[in-house]
Amino acid sequence: MILDQDTRPERQIYHLGAVLLGVLLGDTGERVDPHLAYERMNSVMPVSSGAFILTLDWLFLLGAITADDRGITRCS
Repeated sequence: MILDQDTRPERQIYHLGAVLLGVLLGDTGERVDPHLAYERMNSVMPVSSGAFILTLDWLFLLGAITADDRGITRCS
């Protein structure tokens, strides 16, 4: 289940996805190395690597980002 009533709202996948999309907002159309995106996201809000990967997976499944061997791109 994506929504969990027992944890803090800022740790929900919806919030983490919004933060990551905000980090990628300035890079529209440009590929970003996942390590760089992780560092940028951590500068905004500390997040574990596992939560970051889960967020990437969720955004990819939604079609909000694309990924290939050269990096990730936010879809417009």
